[in-house]
Amino acid sequence: MARQKGIIKLKGTIGDITFYKTKDGHLAREKGGIDAQRIATDPAFQRTRENGSEFGRAGKAGKVLRVAMRLLLLNASDNRVVSRLHQSMVKVIQADTVSERGLRNVIDGEAELLTGFEFNINGKLGTSLFAAYTSTIDRVAGTLDIDIPSFVPSTMIAAPNGTTHFKIISGGAEIDFENETSVVATSETAILPWDASATAAINLSNAVTANSTHPLFLALGVEFYQEVNGQMYPLKNGAYNALSLVKVDGGV
Repeated sequence: MARQKGIIKLKGTIGDITFYKTKDGHLAREKGGIDAQRIATDPAFQRTRENGSEFGRAGKAGKVLRVAMRLLLLNASDNRVVSRLHQSMVKVIQADTVSERGLRNVIDGEAELLTGFEFNINGKLGTSLFAAYTSTIDRVAGTLDIDIPSFVPSTMIAAPNGTTHFKIISGGAEIDFENETSVVATSETAILPWDASATAAINLSNAVTANSTHPLFLALGVEFYQEVNGQMYPLKNGAYNALSLVKVDGGV
């Protein structure tokens, strides 16, 4: 892989060199590799086919989760969340000790490995919210709750420069990875002042299907605002908003 320099940037193929654009800039690489038909049929590439199958399954699972959390991700995600979540899903699938290699999946894997996943690497929940909270998943009732005792925002929330207000957000998702469907609920506080006045106790409850057998995901986040002439504006377009999976129940 080589990086393109100069004023004119190329895209496409010239001879055996392919020119393309990525998030890391304009790159170039030499064409090559093994024929796709051989990979699909040659017994020597059985491991490659198995890895490819699971890699693709992880990609689909990551997309299903991202779609389920879309309303929250609109304000709290980084430009590499897709690839980072994909990598985490691969680990979940590889933790499947029941299925044969190549057939391992999220359902038989360890979805709990996603606990602590940060959707915005530029604004992590662990370095933004220091107030104590309790996360609870009640599978029988179908509720995914966050409880936060009263706290002083200016002390317990590390806010970016320019912050005048904030909001606590939460989301609960019940996900059927096989059928690529989900049941989602979200909740949030009002926009609160980021100052030295203690908040009231906060309860954010998200209801999904009672007695579900599907994996359940509970997310918690913080959004930052700046008040200008009586209007609330997302601080720096939400670049530092935090959102994390704080509890995961992989199902039964």
